[in-house]
Amino acid sequence: MKRLFISLITSIAVISTVANDLDQAQALARRLSPQLEQKVTFELITAASNGSDIFSIESREDKVVIGGNNANSMAVGLNRYLNKYCKTTVSWYADVSVELPTTLPDIPEKETVEARVPQRFFLNYCTFGYTMPFWDWADWERFIDWMALNGINMPLAITGQEAVWYNVWTKMGMTEEEVRGYFTGPVYLPWHRMANIDAWCGPLPKEWLDGQAELQKKIVARERALNMRPVLPAFAGHVPRKLKEMYPNADIKAMSTWDEFEEPYRTFFLNSEDPLYTRIQKMFLEEQTRMFGTDHIYGIDPFNEMDPPSFEPDYLNKISEHIYKSLTAVDPQAEWLQMGWFLYYQRKDYTPERAKAMLTGVPQGKMTMLDYYCEYKEMWRDLDGFFGQPYIWCYLGNFGGNSNIQGNVKQAGEKLEAALKEGGNNLVGIGSTLEGLEVQQFPYEYIFEKAWDFKKTDEQVVNELADRHAGKESLPAREAWKVLYDSVLNIRPTTFCGPLPCQYPELDKEHGRCTVRYNPQHLLYVWDKLIEQDVVTTDAMTIDLIWIGRQLLGDLFYTEKKAFDKAYHERDIKRLEELMEDMSYIILSMEALNQCHPFCTMQKWIEQARDLGVAPEVKDYYEMNARRLVTTWGGDLNDYASRNWAGLLDNYYFRRWYCYFSTLIASASEGIEYNKAELQESIKKIQDSWPEQKGLEMPVQSEDVLTVCKAVDAMFRTKFNDIKASN
Repeated sequence: MKRLFISLITSIAVISTVANDLDQAQALARRLSPQLEQKVTFELITAASNGSDIFSIESREDKVVIGGNNANSMAVGLNRYLNKYCKTTVSWYADVSVELPTTLPDIPEKETVEARVPQRFFLNYCTFGYTMPFWDWADWERFIDWMALNGINMPLAITGQEAVWYNVWTKMGMTEEEVRGYFTGPVYLPWHRMANIDAWCGPLPKEWLDGQAELQKKIVARERALNMRPVLPAFAGHVPRKLKEMYPNADIKAMSTWDEFEEPYRTFFLNSEDPLYTRIQKMFLEEQTRMFGTDHIYGIDPFNEMDPPSFEPDYLNKISEHIYKSLTAVDPQAEWLQMGWFLYYQRKDYTPERAKAMLTGVPQGKMTMLDYYCEYKEMWRDLDGFFGQPYIWCYLGNFGGNSNIQGNVKQAGEKLEAALKEGGNNLVGIGSTLEGLEVQQFPYEYIFEKAWDFKKTDEQVVNELADRHAGKESLPAREAWKVLYDSVLNIRPTTFCGPLPCQYPELDKEHGRCTVRYNPQHLLYVWDKLIEQDVVTTDAMTIDLIWIGRQLLGDLFYTEKKAFDKAYHERDIKRLEELMEDMSYIILSMEALNQCHPFCTMQKWIEQARDLGVAPEVKDYYEMNARRLVTTWGGDLNDYASRNWAGLLDNYYFRRWYCYFSTLIASASEGIEYNKAELQESIKKIQDSWPEQKGLEMPVQSEDVLTVCKAVDAMFRTKFNDIKASN
């Protein structure tokens, strides 16, 4: 009788899980479009024989039937149907509707595809600052759907943690004002969470703490419903400066300063061997689990871009051992997820001996490493496969949300294929650790496709991509994307990367990150093919046109600036004035292109910031944070997160360049050397006043993107053709 009862309970649980998976997949289709709900149905199928995730898609009578071993696999199957057969791309932005053909197509032949890796990780601590700080639930809901469609099952989920820490620190005796003053402003929280800075642009409003906690509850609930395992934070040793006063006998040390931030923003580290460490870990994990639940995997990064108190191997080994023990004392099932950025960024300090000591302080299989920047440097190859610990191969692709063409996509795919063959049994996943979303999704969707055994040739990759961006079979789009894939997208992402109009104006500076790193004729060919189209019907194609057009204009600005500097040295006033006029028109043309898409505008970023606030003073505070992050940042990070956006180009970058143009023309006219200090002071006034400004009204773009592109082409065609000679 007891056995029968247990069997009955087990059967009910299985039936409930099946029903939930089917309900969640159907709800996802419904959120994307009611049209899909009428055409698509889902069914549960068994996992692959090796236990891998699997999906199938086929037509039966008048329905498209998508099978999967869980809701996440079904979502990948749905995305396959949308991409290949409906020729559409689902945007990760909630404001962009899903574009579908009037009659949804049938599938001529059944497809069955298995996952190649069990874990698919997404996000970076920085993304929560560079892209997500002002998102509401509608934004997150679409983004979580996008993650499911792309098979992501291990997302970083760090929203709302300040509410947990607020409860912990106040229980330990800190006042509300002290805690909120310890936190940074909302856009800077990633670097506070990584123990780089405290207090910068704080204090954090209480309404932020409460609102983000409620948002996190919705985020993790939806992620779990779609078979994701959210990675929540745990205590990594970062404590408020105040704790050093409150617990004078605790082993709390000041950390190294970060990126030239001054003393008031320095962080502090509590040694994991100190009994207070275990107490704080217990308080935090219990409070976080009460608020958000747990999936037993925790992101812990004690020394990101920071020097540990000691680099001695024994010390590093003990730090890891004690941190892990503090986890399992609260959650016996705990696993540690560690980003491997520090092993690349400080690779001279973290010798193989030191890295091994740190990684092997945790039992085998209980610390998963994110190999953070594999398109450039695969640390698993230098560090003996992370000494047996599981690891995830990650594509970074973007620093700071910089919005120019970059990403060595094809080469990254080749590296990933090699890693899947050579990386050992402890290579357990594929991921992306982008710092900002930007508008071009292709590089990240490409990497996550590699997690599934599609067996696509390069030609199939390009043709399917081009067709879904065009919304139909399109030879011009295919020809454009073939050149992009083979010859243009070969640029390794770097920091402070952006077109020259978004860079600080300096005489004779080479601006190496703005150098054209591809044959300019290739990009011009892509441009020509894209503007061949008679009409643009998809959001993805609008983005392609903006993306390519503003890059061409940025490259042209680079060649014009070199000519301007040469004319200055020759004291050619007429030529200087002509070039100033040309360069001004280039910036205004970039502005007009960007106005064709809301997520290419500063106005959208500011509106998101202000809309999240309730009280007027909080709205202003959020806007100040939003403005500062993408311009002056703080420390020595001015222009790190430069964005090629409408509103920024006209109202910020152009004003800096106008100072440069007018100063050099005036000094050339007077026959004297320009005063560099005065120029810098003029630019500094623009930068200092920018964060405190309010609102940004921009004219509504009345022309469609193709009309704007053709006007740009007509204005600059001759100069575009000359770019090659200048580079």
